Amino acid sequence: MQYNSRPPQSSRIIVMPTSDLPFRATTLEACTWLAGETGTPWTLPRLLEHGLTPYVWLDYDPAYPALFGDANGGYAAPIFFEGDIARLAGGSEDVLITMTKDVYRIVARLPEPGFRRPLDALRFTKKDVERLAGKLKHEAAATADKAAAPAQAPVKAAAAESQFGIGKAEVLEAFGRIVRLDLDKALDDAIGIFGDDGARVKASARKSKRNAVWNPVTLALGLHDVYRAPLGALKRAFKTHDFLRDWEGDWEQSLLILGK
Repeated sequence: MQYNSRPPQSSRIIVMPTSDLPFRATTLEACTWLAGETGTPWTLPRLLEHGLTPYVWLDYDPAYPALFGDANGGYAAPIFFEGDIARLAGGSEDVLITMTKDVYRIVARLPEPGFRRPLDALRFTKKDVERLAGKLKHEAAATADKAAAPAQAPVKAAAAESQFGIGKAEVLEAFGRIVRLDLDKALDDAIGIFGDDGARVKASARKSKRNAVWNPVTLALGLHDVYRAPLGALKRAFKTHDFLRDWEGDWEQSLLILGK
């Protein structure tokens, strides 16, 4: 790992990006790379705390044809179920997968008691790890800039309902596989939490349903309260989808207020 030897032009520390992160990194490789990028130690629980999705390679098993489909060589199965993640974060000695996505990215519950794999079988994608590093650097830079800026009198923002949200395609991409209902139809029906009295931004569908947008924070909380959507999966959605990044602060603030 090499760093820029020239002195920085400001007080902000600049770390040159490394290029030795594999496409599918082991836990040790991901932690070592992030430690070099952020200057802080990393562990498996910390990776999971920041919403990184671990994967395990499943070799093809003819006993589960629906899980593998045409992938007769196997595929990388994601671990996202809240119970499975909590077990890993708690210091388990192996990996237990009770729910994953099949090769077609459809949520699949595995037969009891689930699939067990050794801890060293865990992998993290290069894209996810690099995105996390970029986010942390951006937050650190923003904090440093804020600390260096002269103090200003706080300005009380006027309370107003947000006129922005995410479209139907983005809602389905972020939450479609988390809940056990036909979310596509529910959004079109616009009843309950899916309508103007729920998460849909008022008047956004006045001219056409195609113009409808939903507040993802309100919608996610409704999916959790009404349809028992796993909170862990919802948290990871806000950390893994770029179009939800602007809403992540509101989401975390709402969870803090609700004590979740």
